[in-house]
Amino acid sequence: MGRLRVLAGMIASLLTLNIAHAQAPSSRWFPVPADALYLTGDSWSDAGVTYRLYGVQSCLRGTSFTNGHGLQRDCGEASLAMLVALTRDLRPQCYDAAEQAETRTIFVFCVATRVAGAGAGSSIDLGTALIATGFAFAALKPDGRPVHAPYFVAQLVAQRAKAGLWAFPDLPDPNAIILRALHQQGSPRPADPPSPTPPNPPSK
Repeated sequence: MGRLRVLAGMIASLLTLNIAHAQAPSSRWFPVPADALYLTGDSWSDAGVTYRLYGVQSCLRGTSFTNGHGLQRDCGEASLAMLVALTRDLRPQCYDAAEQAETRTIFVFCVATRVAGAGAGSSIDLGTALIATGFAFAALKPDGRPVHAPYFVAQLVAQRAKAGLWAFPDLPDPNAIILRALHQQGSPRPADPPSPTPPNPPSK
């Protein structure tokens, strides 16, 4: 996990949460349960409820890329492994920002506060960390616009730096796959929830 801490420190300027100044009730913050069932690189479930990182799109399971050793690897599994690693390393607190009651899905922002070393006291947004390290992507609306604009900025930086999965030329971009499928089917994807205003991270 030390490598993850170093990488997080290197991109600290990208990981500072872009949030409003209104403080949320502390009861709305909660940790990712230790026994959570991770579903994809942007979601997990607990007690029959699915929690998904707002504005984040992981690589799709069943799609593959060729790693540096010439071996095919499942892209969705790579995204999922990074979500698990960062969640366990950073131990973020999450905020239930929006909900889709019909699918029992809660969209969340998750934030960790650095308690030691360079940048102590600064906040790290889990979604930004996943995207900036190149293991997740900024989710797009059916019209191609980003669901959460700051994440798209982090994605551009990761893409230019060839970070994470961007290092592989045959990376199966999930947004391109999803948008292409929507276009072929001629049916819109279920609407994303209204853009929430995340609160300040919980004080330590």
